[in-house]
Amino acid sequence: MSTHSDNVDAQEIANFDRLAAQWWDPQGQMRTLHQINPPRLRYIVQCANNGRLTGLRGRRALDVGCGGGLLSEALAGEGAQVLGIDMAAELIAVARHHAEQNARAVAYRQIRAEELAAEQPASFDLVCCLEMLEHVPEPQAVIAACAQLARPGANLVFSTINRNAKSFALAVVGAEYVLNLVPRGTHDYEKFIRPSELDAWARAAGLDVIGIKGLRYNPLLKSARLCDDIDVNYFLHCRKPA
Repeated sequence: MSTHSDNVDAQEIANFDRLAAQWWDPQGQMRTLHQINPPRLRYIVQCANNGRLTGLRGRRALDVGCGGGLLSEALAGEGAQVLGIDMAAELIAVARHHAEQNARAVAYRQIRAEELAAEQPASFDLVCCLEMLEHVPEPQAVIAACAQLARPGANLVFSTINRNAKSFALAVVGAEYVLNLVPRGTHDYEKFIRPSELDAWARAAGLDVIGIKGLRYNPLLKSARLCDDIDVNYFLHCRKPA
């Protein structure tokens, strides 16, 4: 049985800690994450620049639920000053080590978004929270914390998995048990989030919802692309009112 404390699921943390050593292996169990990272990054940069791919230089960015640092390092590569946070100690250790080995100027902390929001409100130009909301007991609390952490006028990008029959078939049965795209037990269908729910939580946190976009993965080509289909994986782009 999972144990919950301060909006952290201990079983979820343990599951991800077990994958820490393989996080940066593009052929290992986290290979799908490596394959979807380029379009994720492209979408974030576009959201931060009104549709243009002009980098993130001069922006202070926060990666909530950073895992082993794959997105954090990519954001740094675009010129952002990045802080990655996660509650999985082993993943934070891996992220720090990889950044040091590759001379990436990324800071990491093992801290909850809610704690950081109390400590550093209105501090970030860009807040990203990808593939994390479906792994916490109270995702709406994380969204509220992200809103608190964002400066007025800042962009926020969330991503998660829709909750419907198609997403169960593809993201759970197909991805975990048929194609072995992600480790078994990675996802709990009951924690998937409908776009209407995410939209409502974002608005309740005082954010303006700017747009929504889907992400489609092709297991044969081992690649992903942005699309208009939000039935399974999708992004929500928000902005904090100036």
